[in-house]
Amino acid sequence: MELRQLRYFVRIVETGSMGNAAQDLNIGVSALSQQMTRLENELATRLLQRTSRGVTPTSAGLAFYSQAQLSLRHADDAVLAAREARLSGHVSVGFSSSTASVLGIPFINAMRENYPDVRLHIVESLSGNLERMINTRQIDLAVVFQPDKIMRWSARPVLEERLFLIGTHALLAQIPGDQIVPGRLAGIPLIMPSKGHGLRGILQEICSTHALNLDIVTEIDGLALLMRAVREGVGATLQPGAAISRLDNDALRVIGIQNPILSRPNFLVSLSDDELPPAGLAARVVLSKVMRQLVDAGRWPGATLYAG
Repeated sequence: MELRQLRYFVRIVETGSMGNAAQDLNIGVSALSQQMTRLENELATRLLQRTSRGVTPTSAGLAFYSQAQLSLRHADDAVLAAREARLSGHVSVGFSSSTASVLGIPFINAMRENYPDVRLHIVESLSGNLERMINTRQIDLAVVFQPDKIMRWSARPVLEERLFLIGTHALLAQIPGDQIVPGRLAGIPLIMPSKGHGLRGILQEICSTHALNLDIVTEIDGLALLMRAVREGVGATLQPGAAISRLDNDALRVIGIQNPILSRPNFLVSLSDDELPPAGLAARVVLSKVMRQLVDAGRWPGATLYAG
């Protein structure tokens, strides 16, 4: 039994006519009649008596009419209570530039759809700055890459991103195929963020652990300018899949790294649960869900979800 069937039935009894009820409900008479037949079949009793003068309820229909009205009032009260209790408030969320390029708009849309009364503040900054802002309670949650720098807050691993070599076709002309081993990176001039950047910190650790040599010729701490310099042929860059998700032209070549050591973990960090406001708790659930949906849908290149 559906709530709309109760509404249909009550309106038919109130108007005494299938035609008038159908007009009020903005549906066809045939469709309305079919719904009533389904309702009567489900209840195994006749509720309406069709006559030449219209439609009247049977004795069973009158008893059902009384309870249907009560059910509809309860349903309307429930809807009103839910609307009046809609979650509101404010939440601040931090993304690095590369993460924002793939995650920002889907997350904003999901929050607007699920919690339209929550005021969302998005901060796009370096991962190191986001870590500092979490530690000083300037933002509620963020996606970062080195959770060991987060003091006593909640940190949940969500996904791992492979890194890709990105450069002009001319600069990378000597590389055959669409894959490269890490050792081949040594002779390629690279444009990378400075040492305070989360991605650069990860690369330093990888290079130290695996004895890799990188030739970083220019440091740029902004994704837009960095990618413009790459397009101009100043150098190539190593970036995660999030950064290549918006590449929409053939001016640049994207080459995968064969060894999975060149990857970047993504952690969803937040204030502790007892400090996070209700809007923040809701945003954390939505953010985790959107991240997983993007990976499952193949919209986050090179990303793999952690188990759990």
